[in-house]
Amino acid sequence: MAARSVTLGIDLGTTSVKAALLEAAPGDPSGFVVLASCARAARAEAAAESSAAGPQGREQDVSRIIQALNECLAALPRLQLQRVRGIGVSGQMHGVVFWKTSQGCEWMEGGAAPVFKPRAVSHLVTWQDGRCSSGFLASLPQPESHLSVATGFGCATIFWLLKNSPEFLKSYDAAGTIQDYVVAMLCGLPRPLMSDHNAASWGYFNTQSQSWNLEILKGSGFPVHLLPDIAEPGSVAGRTSHVWFEIPKGTQVGVAMGDLQTSVYSCMAQKTDAVLNISTSVQLAASMPSGFQPAQTPDPAAAIAYFPYFDRTYLGVAASLNGGNVLATFVHMLVRWMADLGLEVEESTVYSHMIQAAVQQRDTCLTITPTVLGERHLPDQLASVTRISPSDLSLGHVTRALCRGIVENLHSMLPFQQLKEWGVERVMGSGSALSRNEVLKQEVQRAFPLPVSFGQDVDAAVGAAVIMLQRNLNWKET
Repeated sequence: MAARSVTLGIDLGTTSVKAALLEAAPGDPSGFVVLASCARAARAEAAAESSAAGPQGREQDVSRIIQALNECLAALPRLQLQRVRGIGVSGQMHGVVFWKTSQGCEWMEGGAAPVFKPRAVSHLVTWQDGRCSSGFLASLPQPESHLSVATGFGCATIFWLLKNSPEFLKSYDAAGTIQDYVVAMLCGLPRPLMSDHNAASWGYFNTQSQSWNLEILKGSGFPVHLLPDIAEPGSVAGRTSHVWFEIPKGTQVGVAMGDLQTSVYSCMAQKTDAVLNISTSVQLAASMPSGFQPAQTPDPAAAIAYFPYFDRTYLGVAASLNGGNVLATFVHMLVRWMADLGLEVEESTVYSHMIQAAVQQRDTCLTITPTVLGERHLPDQLASVTRISPSDLSLGHVTRALCRGIVENLHSMLPFQQLKEWGVERVMGSGSALSRNEVLKQEVQRAFPLPVSFGQDVDAAVGAAVIMLQRNLNWKET
């Protein structure tokens, strides 16, 4: 019997890159089996290429992201890579990377496996970037979209660069999210393609007409030639232009999708499920009814946003900027304090000890509002600690309060009562920060009194593969 074809799913996250190999479940056209998966830390943080960005700039070195991707592929079974007939790609939304068409990468075929390496490529300015102040955002034209524009959104970043580093933009003629870049490089696309998932996350995109706000942008001098062409999420962007590791040349590659949507797709078994993802940031998403259309006027103060999903449907989403990154900031602070005291300790050791201490500390009166990064609807909000008493200062108390604060902050954005009104009957938990943290799991169950199930931290990569598998079942041997 011929071996079944395999689908590769890739997720290019903020802190890690993940890959998963799937094949269709025998006798079940909609089912799948995960054959292998891999995750690698990206460690891609880099200083801003424009000094004007200041300390608020958040950028990543694309070469390190691609190195982590290559390490993931190298760790997967070679024989199964040879059977790959389709590749689905997802990644961190909102961010922007620039490159020169036809010079964006170089294929290296002399080593152990054929790989591509970035060439004429900028840093990735990520969704965490804070260079666009509230005053700067207020100076931008009003978008013709139901979604507001915030700092860290691709179009806002391009407007900022247009004003503060115009020479920088002249060096490049293509732009996209990091996942759009990877798809363009794999397929050798002459122009980048972008799904409405990622276009909506950039701002100045109308999801009803499936088009950029070209007239508004042109009127403000925006370099509209940098905007990618739009394609349907789940459709095929092209075919691999080279052998990639053991994956054959000519393998179909899907249009890049948002990690939010692919995580939801892999976790949402029923329309009545809500999906909670806690990774670097936090998203709580539920499916809106078929035919739902958001109001076309953006409301910057709204905590809930409506992001495009699949087949012209929407997700209602509370997207908090404060998730696993807050815990990482706390751990980093403790390590720095101990270094100041002349003690050296690994961050991983601190993390495991503080979670262990908080598991033992089932409750606390200490209250932490963890919004060190503000929120898109409250950009100037900072974190705070209240109700401090001498009995609540142990590591267990503080870690318990911090985990509780992350979940309660999300609950304030999308309360349990709203989920009930939307018909949600169960919460499906996923994401790297949630899967490794028993305290966060307990706090989720406390805040959302519904049945809660917890998945794995490769859900976005699995989702990207599943979408390609289910929507492109007609893989042909090439």
